[in-house]
Amino acid sequence: MASTSTQRHQTQRCFAARRPLVALGLGGTLEWYDWQLFGLLSAFVGPEFFPNHDPVAATLSALAVFAVGFVFRPLGGVLLGLVADRFGRRRVMLGSVAAMALATLVMAVVPGYSVLGVWAGVILLVCRIVQGVSTGVEGPLSTAYAVELTAKGREGRAAGVMSVFVNLGIVGASLVSFVTSAIVGSAAMQSWGWRVAMVFGAVLGIVIVYMRRQLPESLHAAAGRPPAERNRDIWRGIGRHWLALLAMVFIVGAVQAYNYAWNVGLPTLARSTYRENSTAVFAITTLLGLVLVGGSLITGALADRKKLSRTFTVTRLLAVPAVFLALLYSGPGLGGFTAVLLGGGLVLVLNMTLYNVVSTSLLPVPCRATGVGLGYGIGVALFGGTASYLLVWLGRYGSAWMFPAYTAALCLISVALYLAAVRRTGIYAGE
Repeated sequence: MASTSTQRHQTQRCFAARRPLVALGLGGTLEWYDWQLFGLLSAFVGPEFFPNHDPVAATLSALAVFAVGFVFRPLGGVLLGLVADRFGRRRVMLGSVAAMALATLVMAVVPGYSVLGVWAGVILLVCRIVQGVSTGVEGPLSTAYAVELTAKGREGRAAGVMSVFVNLGIVGASLVSFVTSAIVGSAAMQSWGWRVAMVFGAVLGIVIVYMRRQLPESLHAAAGRPPAERNRDIWRGIGRHWLALLAMVFIVGAVQAYNYAWNVGLPTLARSTYRENSTAVFAITTLLGLVLVGGSLITGALADRKKLSRTFTVTRLLAVPAVFLALLYSGPGLGGFTAVLLGGGLVLVLNMTLYNVVSTSLLPVPCRATGVGLGYGIGVALFGGTASYLLVWLGRYGSAWMFPAYTAALCLISVALYLAAVRRTGIYAGE
């Protein structure tokens, strides 16, 4: 009887330990669902919110708005990161999800250019700015938060779990788009079907806000200290780790350029430039999402068995040749599109699983939220947010080879800066 009681108690403790990770992870699911969805639907959103005499130009306008959201990520990372480092992680995690869901709901129901004229594009831009600010801290802080709640030596598995939830958002965006398109048809998808997928994201956000109410707090060291003193300590810590911050910009930027090229840029190129069937494209991007989900836990477990620095270095160097697979998709043909997307996806999952925990490992706890929010935001804004636009634009003008060369250079720079930062200040998590 005592043994049964002990087992029951251990099971309850295990469930209680996992529950915060689920609540945190689902926020990542929502962030990436909404972000991925806008990119996937840009070929539909563009003609709806902007003049549609040229569908490719309207799509590029939507991708430009997509990129503007990234510009505001560093602002959100700094402002909300400071709040998280001063007052705690929990309230920031609640607010970021609520803002993301509200902005998605507004985009789902607001009339388009034919009704509101230029104001439709303005409202769309404002919603993307709100999402940029809120997600500027959601991605990096959720992983940092998860690492702080996880036992030492299991940070890689925590990163793997968080990556699974992120990839569920990516595959969910593709899957919901595919199912909606298959049910209503391409014409209805262009007209109103894309709004259904956005409403789904808003409803998911309400559920996640409810779940996050019970998150524990992981920051206790700064309690009771004057706010001005805490601010000085945070910025002094970041100043001492300036090289880590610079490395973080390229660690995040390189993988996000790769990620958005595969998850948004290539599918958008397929639909807008090569006129591939949208339902088929959504089906193939859903397969890519499943590859990312399946590979995340494997990669996380590998990082706990091997040194984090070694695993990151090897997987990032593998990305250098992998990004050149994009050149194989140079004209219409779903076979070529599938081979490129899934082939490159095998290396993408290795990098997408580790980049946040690697960034987290470079900063100590007292300045971690602000630092990773700032580094993540700058990296995504400079290199991730522009990737989809750049890939489609270069493909339109016959210079597609420049994009993989650019991304490969980012990958090499990220490895060099990471190794320099590790030698200078060491690693604070994962090893």
